[in-house]
Amino acid sequence: MSKRVRSREVCADCSALEPRWASVNRGVLICDECCSIHRGLGRHSSQVRHLTHTPCTANSFAFCFLLDPSSAGSGKRKGNPQDRVHPNKTEFIKAKYQMLAFVHRMPCREDDNVATKDLSKQLHSSVRTGNLETCLRLLSLGAQANFFHPEKGNTPLHIAAKAGQVFQVELLAVYGADPGALDTSGKTPIDYARQAGHQELADRLVEIQYELTDRLTFYLCGRRPDHRTGQHFIIPQLADSLDLSEFAKAAKKKLQSLSNHQFEELAMDVYDEVDRRETDAVWLVTQNHSTLVSDATVVPFLPVNPEYSSTRNQGRQKLARFNAHEFATLVIDILTDAKRRQWGNSCESMKGIDGCHGSDSQDNDQPDYDSVASDEDPDREVASRDNGNDRRTKSSDLSDGPITVQEFMEVKSALNASEAKIQQLLKLNCHLSEELRMISLQTENSSLRWQSPGGAQQPPEPPGRPPARGGPPHVHVRDGLGFQALPLPQRRATVWKYLPSPLHSMYCVCVCVWVRWSTSPSVSCESLEELPEERAEADSTLPGTEDVICKTEQITKNIQELLRAAQENKYESFLPCSEKIHGAVREMATLFPKTPRSETVRGALCLLTTSAGRLHGQCQKATLHSPAPADLQLVTQQVIQCAYDIAKAAKQLVTVTTKENSN
Repeated sequence: MSKRVRSREVCADCSALEPRWASVNRGVLICDECCSIHRGLGRHSSQVRHLTHTPCTANSFAFCFLLDPSSAGSGKRKGNPQDRVHPNKTEFIKAKYQMLAFVHRMPCREDDNVATKDLSKQLHSSVRTGNLETCLRLLSLGAQANFFHPEKGNTPLHIAAKAGQVFQVELLAVYGADPGALDTSGKTPIDYARQAGHQELADRLVEIQYELTDRLTFYLCGRRPDHRTGQHFIIPQLADSLDLSEFAKAAKKKLQSLSNHQFEELAMDVYDEVDRRETDAVWLVTQNHSTLVSDATVVPFLPVNPEYSSTRNQGRQKLARFNAHEFATLVIDILTDAKRRQWGNSCESMKGIDGCHGSDSQDNDQPDYDSVASDEDPDREVASRDNGNDRRTKSSDLSDGPITVQEFMEVKSALNASEAKIQQLLKLNCHLSEELRMISLQTENSSLRWQSPGGAQQPPEPPGRPPARGGPPHVHVRDGLGFQALPLPQRRATVWKYLPSPLHSMYCVCVCVWVRWSTSPSVSCESLEELPEERAEADSTLPGTEDVICKTEQITKNIQELLRAAQENKYESFLPCSEKIHGAVREMATLFPKTPRSETVRGALCLLTTSAGRLHGQCQKATLHSPAPADLQLVTQQVIQCAYDIAKAAKQLVTVTTKENSN
């Protein structure tokens, strides 16, 4: 549209000069500020297009200039160009286009369906003339563009096409008229136009029929199919999508499994999102970005359509979260599936139809599949083009056809890998169950040592805590953060049911129980009489109790640090902790004679030193050799078992030393 024509026009909502936008379904020209409000209303209320930057046909805008902008006001004062966008212009535009407050309505009737039917019949009669204002008013009041007249046996679009009313056809198409609708004789509006000699109008109706797919194709590659030669689809292809991932294949199959109605809804939502993104791009180009403060409405996602469900509205708004690559992939999948649904699922039928619709007019320079550059790897675009057009067409057809042998083998290999992983996990579970059973047996044996032959003995309480009265005995466990009271198990009971479920935590609590009891200064001789060390012979060369307790506390501190690293899976800390424990064990062993007379002391020292050596070796294995995750779990169990044995041996040495020195 020339600038001279636009200079004579004013905004239909605020009378601003030289409006640069048009609302094609409302038939009005609007300025930038009013356009921002129209965009916020949504495409169901106003479909905005830029007069120069939007690639549309001239007839799409023509009726906007033919309509009288002053006839839509109905006496209501419009806003001025100097008025604020919010709330002055916003309230006026919402009342005008959403609430239809200024449209002359017919007398109210009790049945809305009857009123809609009457409006649709009036529309059916009006489209044969050039009176656009009457048709626009009827459509705004609720007349159905696809109304099928029960007596005439056709739709308003049939009548407009037969009469050669180009602008009426454009207006009906904006309101969703179907160019492929059939009359009682099985003819479409395209057939009506051709029979009446309106060949250009018939070609335009074919373009309207493929408006959705053409718009999606133009959004990706900037090209449109040549429908006059029979080319109805151009399906671009991303440069880095030749090898589809399993997730992409599953998503594509799920898209193909949608019903036609569900697929139509998804395609319309994606079409609206494409319109929003293109309008956003034009908006950014045409606006004055030097303005620091602007009250123009921003449309970051599709506005809510009250006619849709909340679930669909949420899905429409989430389309804005797709980046360029993800959204392009979705658009390509929709184009591919639209072609499959249009021409059928078989590759042979596709090729046959393509041949019947002017495939000879397509040469190798204009393939059916274009290549779209990827945002993530633009260098692969050239490589994808070198693969040739036949390979791209073949890969697209195969993705729509039956499952290939390669896909079957991929699924089969993935299934075998999953089964092998399951078997490995089952074996690991059996191994862990056996380890847990052995630990439970050891704990039961330890609990039995706390019982005397004549009955259960109360274990000693930690210092500063009075013994419990009237209730099950408790032992106070120190876990590095504080004390925790745990019930003491009775005969033939296991302590594990009172402890946390993870294996590391069970070991940690068990080790700390042993060490805390062994280092408690309130241990009495009566409580030690139940232990097997009670018959140990006196050894005058045994070290002092305080020295042994001091070394034991050092060992305990290092063991707690190791167990904390095991619980946090810090395998790199195993070796330094084991070296500290090994050094503390050597220092404790030097306190005792090389050949003590007590068999109990010799056994405890042997268990202490050998366990420290085993612990150091296991920690080296976990740190230096980098085993598999399953092996790391086994090594961790061995490390904790060695720490348990060290604490047990230290406890025995403290017990014997305390008993002998007290005598």
